[in-house]
Amino acid sequence: MKLWARTFVLVLFAGYVGVAQQAAPKAPSAATRSTTARALPTAVPESVGVSTERLEKLHQGMQAYVDRHEAGGIVTLIAREGKVVDVHANGFQDVENRKPMQVDTIFRIASMTKPITSVAVMMLEEEGKLFLSDPVSKYIPAFKGQKVVGEGGALVPARRDSTIRDLLSHRSGLSYGFLNGGPVGEAYRKEGVTDGLAVTPMTLQEGIDKLAAQPLMVQPGSAWNYSLSVDVLGRVVEVVSGMSFDAFLRERIFKPLGMTDTSFVVSDAKWSRFSTVYSPDGKGGIRPMKDPEEAFGNAHLSQFAWYKEPKKYFSGGAGLTSTIHDYARFAQMLGNGGVLDGVRLLSPKTIDLMTGSATADLPPNALLGPGTQFGLGFRVVTDVAATQTQGSVGMYGWLGIYGTTFWVDPKEKLVAIMMVQRYPGSPVATGFQPLVYQALTR
Repeated sequence: MKLWARTFVLVLFAGYVGVAQQAAPKAPSAATRSTTARALPTAVPESVGVSTERLEKLHQGMQAYVDRHEAGGIVTLIAREGKVVDVHANGFQDVENRKPMQVDTIFRIASMTKPITSVAVMMLEEEGKLFLSDPVSKYIPAFKGQKVVGEGGALVPARRDSTIRDLLSHRSGLSYGFLNGGPVGEAYRKEGVTDGLAVTPMTLQEGIDKLAAQPLMVQPGSAWNYSLSVDVLGRVVEVVSGMSFDAFLRERIFKPLGMTDTSFVVSDAKWSRFSTVYSPDGKGGIRPMKDPEEAFGNAHLSQFAWYKEPKKYFSGGAGLTSTIHDYARFAQMLGNGGVLDGVRLLSPKTIDLMTGSATADLPPNALLGPGTQFGLGFRVVTDVAATQTQGSVGMYGWLGIYGTTFWVDPKEKLVAIMMVQRYPGSPVATGFQPLVYQALTR
């Protein structure tokens, strides 16, 4: 847990398409061709102020992680001014079988699910079906009258109910069991609260009601704690919309945006594109993570079993799988102010609200890292110098526990995404960010 937390701090934060592999290139499969067909428009890098020569430094930097056996394989994508200028694959999606990483490989995006869930909630807010000030108990009665762990471990009444805004900004008082070694985490583990990363027979309703019965870490609104808040939001979406959470995302976000490879379940037809997750082998290399489940301290993760049918717990904070092209469509929608290819999900003013700070009144948080605050679903950079890496004030994004990361930089009209599958402690995102910005020439 400690290693993952340290890495979490470090990480966060006519058409040129370069695809490099460690095996001889093969003719694109039907799946690859379909991925390319629904991808964003492409452009020659120089036409939007990106250097082709300097992109090679990015490619070489990613290959170095593979060569050092710090990752099995990596896919990166850069888009500027709404056009993809580079998408690149290094290494293998399956090292043992020497199966090359592909640009249409499917990844567990884990907490990069959270921005998607946050968009779903704000779509309902724009429709007047909920308000950010609403108490969570309005939609999930089990959250009424919660208790907070007070001094000496005594339980005291919450001074107020948690709100939808508290959930979006991680100020709800909730936690993650795998991150919390105190009484709240102990209660989660004792009562079987799921972190959304391993197989569970529970439905989303059952899981969230179980979570609501546990004590809070702090008084609602008083502190930022990374948490299961976004899983709760998934259940709110179900109650408010009258649809199952997975159906809402599929019908209201994925289909309209053309995200055909994004889902809580990987179908048999797509299983061959599903990447393996790797972990350090203790000998300076990597090994496949165990299945159906492996424990790392308090963290329990499922590499493959969790992504098969049947499934009833759809984790709004950690459950989705996707490809880099699919996620680029979602990220570009954000960068465009809520619209892509004529499909508008949100107003530009809603995007502004989500990507402004919702934690400016709180002290800095070590998990977010210096120079950053949190909005409604995203980490937001407020001081570039303090982050100690290249970027822009106002850039926003998030990452996943298996190493994936993305950000949108409105100032530079830039979208950058990196996908890898390693736990715990993927180092790749830390190197990815400066290598993206060094390739910009204007």
